[in-house]
Amino acid sequence: MTTYAELTTQILNYTETSTDVLSSTITDDFIEHTENRILREVDIDAFKSHQYSTLTSSNPFVSLPGGSSPDPTSLASIRTVHIWPASGTATRTFLEQKDNSYMNEYWPNRTSTSTPKYWAWWDHNTIYVAPTPDSAYNVELGITRLPTRLSSTNTTSWLGNNSPALLLYGCLAEAFKFLKGPAEMLQLYEQSYQRALQELVIEQ
Repeated sequence: MTTYAELTTQILNYTETSTDVLSSTITDDFIEHTENRILREVDIDAFKSHQYSTLTSSNPFVSLPGGSSPDPTSLASIRTVHIWPASGTATRTFLEQKDNSYMNEYWPNRTSTSTPKYWAWWDHNTIYVAPTPDSAYNVELGITRLPTRLSSTNTTSWLGNNSPALLLYGCLAEAFKFLKGPAEMLQLYEQSYQRALQELVIEQ
């Protein structure tokens, strides 16, 4: 387990620097960049979730959970989209993800309605479906949530508790890039990061 204070101290100790060189603002950037990197490189079960919404007849758009302006506050990615009728059978239908060009060719007139088959991103907090729904449908979104990040106000996190070495080695790789340190040290920590990453991937 690694807390925020422990991690920032480790970064300073491993790089043999002080806060005069690596301020908390800089080390916070290292932590954020490493957390983002890990989330992109491994699909962590602990952050998987299901959220629910509804489609309205003749309206192809769905607002996403946590989709407040300017950016979603809780959504990292969408894994699956299923729909089922608001009344009658509860059989779920899987919607296949497509890009906008396909959606526009497949269903160019959004005022025409039918049972949705596909979904695509509309903007940073909205998806849309095609065909435009012909009735109200329930929507189940399989998502990956954004975790609560490690910070001075949030001193523990899932990554700090469950994969502290991965978090540390990622931050040290960031630190040695920033400090323009010896190439062999950067390589050492990058290799250590990759080994720790593979251990987490295997666990998942």
